[in-house]
Amino acid sequence: MKLLIPPPVQAIICALAMWLLATRITDFAFSFLYQQQVAVLFCMVGIGIDLFSVGLFTRVKTTVSPFSPNKTKTLVTTGLYKYTRNPMYLGMCFILTGLALWLGNWSTFFMLPIFVGFITNLQIIPEEEILLEKFGEEYGEYMLRVRRWI
Repeated sequence: MKLLIPPPVQAIICALAMWLLATRITDFAFSFLYQQQVAVLFCMVGIGIDLFSVGLFTRVKTTVSPFSPNKTKTLVTTGLYKYTRNPMYLGMCFILTGLALWLGNWSTFFMLPIFVGFITNLQIIPEEEILLEKFGEEYGEYMLRVRRWI
C-alpha cells in the first residue's frame, strides 16, 4: 500500500470525505464574516506552497514523482525545505483546511489529522527510508535539523 496512492489522490479522497461529512452532518455547520475569503486565502497559500516547492525540485532537475523517490538526484534543502521536510504535503493540508472552512462544518476538520496520518505513513515514512538509504548521513543530518511537518 505504501507509495501506491499518489498524495494528490489521497488529498482528493479526503476532500470528498469532507464534502460528504458537511452534507450529511448538518448539525455542525458554522459561518462567520468573510468565511469564503479566508477559505480561499488558505487554498491560495497551499497552492503557492505547492507550486514553489515543485519549482525548487524542477530547478535542480530532480524528480517530483511520489512513486520514485529513489530517482532523486539532489536533496532540496533550500527555500521552504529549510523549515519543513514536506512543504508539498503541508500545502495540501492548507488546501484541505481552506476547503473545511469553505464547507463551514466542524465535522470536516476531523479529516485533517486523518490525511496527515495517511500521508505520513503511506508516503513520507517510505520516502524518508529511501532517501536515508540513498543519501545516508547527509539526509540524516537534514532530518535532525528540519522537522517533518512544521
